[in-house]
Amino acid sequence: MSIKAAYIVPHPPMIVPAIGKGSEAQVEETSRSYKQVADEIAELRPETIIVTTPHSIMYADYFHISPGKGAGGSFAGFGAPQEQFEVTYDTELVKEICGHADAWEFPAGTLGERDKSLDHAVMVPLWFIEKAYERRGIEKDYKLVRIGLSALPLTDHYRLGQIIRASVDILGRSAVFVASGDLSHKLQEYGPYGFAKEGPEYDARIMDVCGRADFGELFDFSETFCENAAECGHRSFVTMAGAFDGEAVRAKALSHQDVTGVGYGICTFYPEGPDESRRFLDQYMERMESEAAARREQSDPYVNLARQSLESYILRRERIPVPGDLPEEMLNTRAGAFVSIHKNGALRGCIGTIGPTTDCVAQEIINNAISASTRDPRFPAIGPDELQWLEINVDVLGEPEDIESEDELDVKRYGVIVSSVGKRGLLLPDLEGVDTVEQQVAIAKQKAGIHRFESVKLQRFEVIRHV
Repeated sequence: MSIKAAYIVPHPPMIVPAIGKGSEAQVEETSRSYKQVADEIAELRPETIIVTTPHSIMYADYFHISPGKGAGGSFAGFGAPQEQFEVTYDTELVKEICGHADAWEFPAGTLGERDKSLDHAVMVPLWFIEKAYERRGIEKDYKLVRIGLSALPLTDHYRLGQIIRASVDILGRSAVFVASGDLSHKLQEYGPYGFAKEGPEYDARIMDVCGRADFGELFDFSETFCENAAECGHRSFVTMAGAFDGEAVRAKALSHQDVTGVGYGICTFYPEGPDESRRFLDQYMERMESEAAARREQSDPYVNLARQSLESYILRRERIPVPGDLPEEMLNTRAGAFVSIHKNGALRGCIGTIGPTTDCVAQEIINNAISASTRDPRFPAIGPDELQWLEINVDVLGEPEDIESEDELDVKRYGVIVSSVGKRGLLLPDLEGVDTVEQQVAIAKQKAGIHRFESVKLQRFEVIRHV
């Protein structure tokens, strides 16, 4: 294997003395571990350093890979313009990665960059690495590949790691992989982002998983959990894990600190030979396929109708008629309905109607399933290859009722509708990650484009959820 080692590292600019101006002493344990990682890299003296960064160009459905011959940057934005960097990109490896991506019909390449300067999530690791080279009197002769992340599912980030690994192996590059990413930003009340219970939970879980190199468990971190923890490294770590697919790995957790309210974790990973039991993506997809089959068998008529509707439209562009063998309640009841679609735990589409717009709830579901799968403006249309992985819920809405205050809401029981001057937003009840009425109303306002401090008319409604 041409990837000699990999590391997960944080990127707090204040850890650089010229920026911290003494405050870096708070994270001395992290600094020591960082220096150890940098010394290990200097000892390996790789031809290429691959860095995944959450602060480079980031697209919803595309992975941006370093274009051109090189890039520069400095910490001028953090008050230390004297700390400057110039790197040469490994253009041959970039070309190989892009070629693999094209062959796999995978959304990655060099398109779309607007700012060619290095971001701090790349420069902080490079600062430590270059200091290690200086201490050893080694010429800075490595090349760099910078990889941006995306909003695509974790499975796609893992696949990108596999593509990177295959490209490195084909060229026979001696490379190291640096997965740059902070852990939770919500570990302490006094921190810049406040506290959330998911914060320390995330840090404990990720350090445990990475300390054991049990990379299959990285898929079990839900999008909502990661969002509530306010982490910025998980996708970076998953991409790195993909580069070790089918490989035994010796892992070591060097340190973890949370004194600033942000988690800084450092781990090292060294390959130890092929291990077919560590094909984690294959295992995960097999589990998802089994669970999807079980869900299809156990789904009620509402969910089955939504699935039939979207599959027919996606595969054949045909709208199904209302089947005649449905329960009478679906044919005789008029109601609003929402169809929610998830893929690998991540939201993939959700559209619905607050009140009835058709003759029956069955027709409402047929229409909204098509819209949720192909017209949700937040996501690209679902493709045929995704159908088997979809989790579908149908919420049939009860009649909205006016309420006087938030005291009459209950996030588990009631959905909420907020209205103000021609704007209206809705949020369903009992959603993962929405734990308080304040959160529920704030999200509904945001969806409606209503300022969070603006007064609104409140309505509540109940739903019957079908899964």
